[in-house]
Amino acid sequence: MSGVPATPRRPAHDSMTTPQTTRVASSHVVQSSPHYPTTRRHSLYGTEDRIILDPGSRVWKVGFSGEGKPRDVFCAGGDSGQSLWTLNRASKPADREEEDRVLEAKLEGCLRSVFHNSLLTDPKSRKVILVEHPLLPLHIKEIMARILFNNLQVPSISFASSHLLALLAAGRVTGLVLDCGHLESSVLPIFSFRPLYPHLRTTPLAGARLSTHIKALLLMFGTYIPPATSLSATMNIPAATRSTRVPQDVLTEKVIDEIKTRICFVGEPLDTDNPSHLMSPGPGDDLDLPPSDPAMSESEFSRVSADIDSNFSSQHAASSSYSVVSHSQLAGMEHGQSAESGVKALATMYSRHSTATDIHMRVDPPPSQQTGTGRGTLIIPGWIRERAAEVLFEGGDVDESSVAEVILDTLLKVPVDLRKTLASSILVIGGTPMLPGFIPRLQAELTRAVSRTSNSTSSSAAPSRAGRPRPAVYDRYAALRPLLPYFAILNNPAPPPFASANAAANAGKAPAFTPAMMAWVGGSLAGALKTGGVEVQREKWDEAEAQPDEDVPMDSSPPRPGGAAGVRASPAKNILPDWTRTPLPVGAPPA
Repeated sequence: MSGVPATPRRPAHDSMTTPQTTRVASSHVVQSSPHYPTTRRHSLYGTEDRIILDPGSRVWKVGFSGEGKPRDVFCAGGDSGQSLWTLNRASKPADREEEDRVLEAKLEGCLRSVFHNSLLTDPKSRKVILVEHPLLPLHIKEIMARILFNNLQVPSISFASSHLLALLAAGRVTGLVLDCGHLESSVLPIFSFRPLYPHLRTTPLAGARLSTHIKALLLMFGTYIPPATSLSATMNIPAATRSTRVPQDVLTEKVIDEIKTRICFVGEPLDTDNPSHLMSPGPGDDLDLPPSDPAMSESEFSRVSADIDSNFSSQHAASSSYSVVSHSQLAGMEHGQSAESGVKALATMYSRHSTATDIHMRVDPPPSQQTGTGRGTLIIPGWIRERAAEVLFEGGDVDESSVAEVILDTLLKVPVDLRKTLASSILVIGGTPMLPGFIPRLQAELTRAVSRTSNSTSSSAAPSRAGRPRPAVYDRYAALRPLLPYFAILNNPAPPPFASANAAANAGKAPAFTPAMMAWVGGSLAGALKTGGVEVQREKWDEAEAQPDEDVPMDSSPPRPGGAAGVRASPAKNILPDWTRTPLPVGAPPA
């Protein structure tokens, strides 16, 4: 009787692993690049690592989720430094359509460059997380979605708030986020990962206003040394005799950006409560103080200079003797001379209390002076480097609050029981806070604005029904004065000593990401955790695009800036997330 045949066994000497087997066993580990040794997880619907896209009006940051820094950071406007969009929009429908076509062409070029040049990936297999500003215009969001879905054919787009993602990168769920970008500065309170959009506050004092102010100060107080006409003149003619006023053609957007990002910083606040100490002439100084009439402030000076700059450039009449304060807008003012003397007195005060040195910067000469030898020299006074950012901290205007006042105004609007928690968890993000000394100066401005009291003797007011004296009308932040020991900025690099445990536990405790990268890092973290904002699938977009126009209801929402009421809404626009159109919960204050 034959037994059951035994199963054949491999000999013992054949059990060793060959090099080919080792290569096959380790071939499932796919790496992105030698510089980023992170594994790529693939699924049935494509690669799971998402594209994190942080599009700004000027600077874009792109990369993959799960990484600590973006793959590429570039200026969307090219070498010219122009913004892709502005806060203004044409009023005429024909002009508005032309602007949209130009913007769509620019955005399409930027998005194609992101996938094909910066990331080198197939957009059809990558989901996208779009880091959006809460006030990003809806027509810009629609153009981006149309390009991503129709042209690049991405699977889906997730829209996430930049303020919320930045707070996620800081490891917090509750906080008050200040985003100081190029076009505007906005403050959004967030509680338990829920953005309180009705309490959003903005101010136009941001990077664009700082650039305009720097240009205006250099046109008035800067010095330009043109290149010599010959090599012999370089040796024989002193540079001091060739110095002139700064021509407007020298201060291009690229030069202003280089000055702002590489030379300027934010100085410590001056004691403006004692102006006699600051404005008193020192020994040997002849300072003509302005009269007591109200003179022009720094924000008004830069705003008028911007208007003059636009009018001046439209006339194509640049000259080396260009003066900011001597044009028609100041000539029509009642106190034009006092305004000019006030700005000069302010410059004298800043130069006396500034320890920054002057910078000699090599710049390209204007076209009328390019017959010389070499490049020109732009002399930037040290006090402009230190005090140009004062325009961001100068408040008092109803429409243009300072960056400190817009934070305090937001705290006044939130519920009372959230004020202490939000005041001790302030996060500052954006490109403008990259200036050295910006965040410590913001902390000092918050403290000074809340603790400031008036010396007026007429501060007494009629008592209320409860018997308590009413706060003075001019004391805007009297209700926030008990929160003074609790103010703390999470990413403050040099936090001051605090009087409360909450402030000491939060100040400077955020991860050491730069303020400009906080929102992108939060998007990278959200993509790695498979979370994000509202996700729009491409199938849903295609269905909305295929919907006939007659089935789309008329847009009955209130008219937006630059829009018109009663315009037939786009079918695809209705599926994009827009917090301004969502109904508020019961009991919520009006937006």
